[in-house]
Amino acid sequence: MKLEIARGLFLVAALSVASLAVAAWQEASPQVITHNEQLGYCPLPPQIRASQAVRPDQDLLLFMFGLSLGVRSQG
Repeated sequence: MKLEIARGLFLVAALSVASLAVAAWQEASPQVITHNEQLGYCPLPPQIRASQAVRPDQDLLLFMFGLSLGVRSQG
């Protein structure tokens, strides 16, 4: 295959990949969140509103200390 043909095919392939990437690109668009007058505070998604507050375990500090020891290098 000639070098010019290979360059042309590479260019076509690169442009097609770039055009597919541009077509698939989705940026977050600004949206207006509607406020429900019944709540009286910042609106939250329903699954977060229904959940209860998580209380930390008493051994959390010991667990984090053990994790930090496991990350240390042995050398």
